[in-house]
Amino acid sequence: MSARMHAIVQSAFGGPEVLVHTEVDVPEPGPGEVLVRVAGAGVNPGDAILRSGRVPELVTLPWTPGNDVAGVVERVGAGVTRFSPGDRVYGMTALGRRGAYAEYTAVPADVLAAAPANLDLVHAGGLPLVAFTAWQALAVLARVRPGDRVLIHAAAGGVGHVAVQLAKDLGAHVIGTARAARHALLRELGADELVDHSTTDFRTAVAPVDTVLDLVGGAYGPRSLDVLRPGGLLVGASIDPGTDERRAAARGLRYVWVTAEPSGEVLEGITERVEAGRLRLVVQRTYPLAEAAEAHRAIESKRTTGKIVLTPTASPLTEPPRPPGSRRTPQGLRPLRP
Repeated sequence: MSARMHAIVQSAFGGPEVLVHTEVDVPEPGPGEVLVRVAGAGVNPGDAILRSGRVPELVTLPWTPGNDVAGVVERVGAGVTRFSPGDRVYGMTALGRRGAYAEYTAVPADVLAAAPANLDLVHAGGLPLVAFTAWQALAVLARVRPGDRVLIHAAAGGVGHVAVQLAKDLGAHVIGTARAARHALLRELGADELVDHSTTDFRTAVAPVDTVLDLVGGAYGPRSLDVLRPGGLLVGASIDPGTDERRAAARGLRYVWVTAEPSGEVLEGITERVEAGRLRLVVQRTYPLAEAAEAHRAIESKRTTGKIVLTPTASPLTEPPRPPGSRRTPQGLRPLRP
């Protein structure tokens, strides 16, 4: 009999209520994969977008969400030599794969790295996607150099607060938009200037910048073009960017859309920054696996600071003993009480 585990399974698109806490078979790691006992699974806005069905071509139902993962290697598949059972790892799976909202998940070994020695696995589980996004935007696409002026919208959010630190680490003068209550945290993380977007139009408060990282989208896209220097770059990271390459080019500016690309090699560089004290992750709240729907409601409120992380409680890979007189339940998906 296959070992069983708790997981979140989505069988239809819709609101957070479609995330069902249930029981499924523990996956087997295929060639080049490792089976990870999950300690932390980051919750990202993209998870909610995929759950809603806005981009159905990326999801095959039924499906377990979750791209961020950190935990302990339980088993390794054929051909895996980088990791062994017991290793602490973290990483990001590709979109559309069976994800990390579960007690165990099978992950390609090449997208994993050893978790930072000074970071617990819950925090590590919230770091990969936001770190990849910020790194791709700032280091790869914008090629930020010392002295560049960088404006980051939603600077206190998951990607935003990591981007503030990475931009600073790259030598930039960092400006962030966020509510006033979050300014103290952002100054602590390295922001040089801050604008309260709830009271001030950032266009009136910010001198021309080299790069804008727009994590909000909508009206922020075209408004961000107004604060760029000639030839400046707007990096969009929202499903609704509000502008495009053509509109930017008509004004002598550039626009690109960023995606997070899983890479164990890039993650090793992130690990070095964490272990050196140059990067930290803020986790606003953790939720148990059974409350994944509540975690999605929180992320969709767009009022979170830092990250939200699910914390599955992994059980052994053997079926637990049954109390005397109990009956075995039928196999297959079945909802579980939180």
